Amino acid sequence: MTHTELYQEWLQKATEDQDIIDELQSIKDDEDAIYDRFYTALQFGTAGLRGTIGAGTNRMNIYVVRQATQGLANFVLNKYGKGAVAISHDSRIKADVFMREAARVLAANGITAYITKELQPTPVLSFLVRHYQCQAGVMVTASHNPAKYNGYKAYGEDGCQMTDTNAGAVYDEICKLDLFDDIKLCDFDEAVERGLIKYVDDSAYDAYLEEVEKQQIHKGICNSSPISVVYTPLNGAGNVLVRRVLSDIGVKDVHIVKEQEMPDGNFTTCPFPNPELPEALEYGLKLSETVRPDLLLATDPDSDRVSIAARNDDGSYRIFTGNETGAILTEYILSSRIEQGDLPENPVLVKTIVTSKIIDSICKKYGFSPTDVLTGFKYIGEVILGLEQKGEEDRYVFGFEESCGYLSGTYVRDKDAVVASMLICEMAAYYKSQGKSLMQVMESIYKEHGYYINETLSFYFEGASGMQKMSDMMSSLRQNPVKSLAGFKVTAIADYFERVSEDLLTGEKTALTLPKSNVLSYSLEGSNGCIVRPSGTEPKIKLYITGVGATPEEAAGFVQKIADDMKAYMGL
Repeated sequence: MTHTELYQEWLQKATEDQDIIDELQSIKDDEDAIYDRFYTALQFGTAGLRGTIGAGTNRMNIYVVRQATQGLANFVLNKYGKGAVAISHDSRIKADVFMREAARVLAANGITAYITKELQPTPVLSFLVRHYQCQAGVMVTASHNPAKYNGYKAYGEDGCQMTDTNAGAVYDEICKLDLFDDIKLCDFDEAVERGLIKYVDDSAYDAYLEEVEKQQIHKGICNSSPISVVYTPLNGAGNVLVRRVLSDIGVKDVHIVKEQEMPDGNFTTCPFPNPELPEALEYGLKLSETVRPDLLLATDPDSDRVSIAARNDDGSYRIFTGNETGAILTEYILSSRIEQGDLPENPVLVKTIVTSKIIDSICKKYGFSPTDVLTGFKYIGEVILGLEQKGEEDRYVFGFEESCGYLSGTYVRDKDAVVASMLICEMAAYYKSQGKSLMQVMESIYKEHGYYINETLSFYFEGASGMQKMSDMMSSLRQNPVKSLAGFKVTAIADYFERVSEDLLTGEKTALTLPKSNVLSYSLEGSNGCIVRPSGTEPKIKLYITGVGATPEEAAGFVQKIADDMKAYMGL
């Protein structure tokens, strides 16, 4: 059907949500608005669905959620014959509604749905999939996106986000379905009475926290070396469990940012609730100036990522980048486990290709190399699964990505801000017991390995024309290869879409073993570099730039010059 025909169909059939009814009526004379909502359908991929909340096939609403869930149900029944699916949600607008609608569809298909009584962090959903031996999981979240977004993350039976193969199979099932006429749906209360929809028992959260707390390295250090913390859940799902785990390990002096304490999908104090962004920490930093904590913690709305700010020697607070937090955690975990004699032989530390190469240098000091994977924590989860299948999961010591996502332990298969918050506080207490601040430890890492300055730039392109513009940019970069940036020669280009890396100095080409992905990576002289990647979940292209120097000023200068040149190549 054309976008106009789809619009007319929705006027007739989308009659269960008054917000959608009102929106459809409000755009009846706006051809551009109709086109934007119906020119395409949200595509189900390895990240599930994500889009603006509203009416239409190109929006997140109860009808799109039902269709996706019917496709998931068909996939589960085709593959397993029967099954169970765990579902949860964060503080997003309509997130609880979408969870209930998904549960209704699953129950109507004879699949048991385990749902949470209230919002929970994304890593808890990952845990519940394995805890209840489910065949799949669904987390209703749009992570750190602005308030107008919501999303639908799908998980496999291993508690990891769906693989490309399984996500493709679900998408194939979705494509077979009429969005209104082919969806099975049952009454929610009746399904609860029949036991097809079950609420998660509180004991499951106790089991989750027990696994989190097993990841402690220096147990009791927060009692013997107390620290003070300011914490903001950014109006999201981390408030209860993060505070509970900090209390359990002995962090008692915790100050909550009251304006951002309770769930609020409007994010009125923080339009972009992304802990990577300084403006997301504005309220936390303001409170820190008053109570003077050792540490500021900020978790994103679904509490799978955490950002920190630490106190400088002069009393001011400096926000750590995700790469810096990952680097200092890597140093802490590896050095502490060697000190305690429990670092496994052939340890496995996993990072994404856009994560700082300072990690390579730190790991080299301890006698091994990190494992690189594509962007997306599901790839880290796949490494853990591979180790588990060989009975070698104890070799896994840490995994992280530059966007403030970290995981210690194998009890979940997604990044976990609860365990990361615990380890960060433990680490701060440990170094405080030695008379060191986190800033001083970070500086010592830089002095030992060099100043690696990493910057991520994002460029947004909304709507249908924006998607085409991003596609054209990537095509142009492939047709006209970049030869130099900031005066540095490009020594190698890795094209993860073509799955080949070319050494420009020798002309030698090497096949890449990682999965196909629309990513271009430029290696430069002096360990500098730049990676270009369209986001898989948002309408934007991201540049990941690395500058390495003997001083922070030199490294930052390289970053700026690389950014300027790269933007010129891309016409930005």
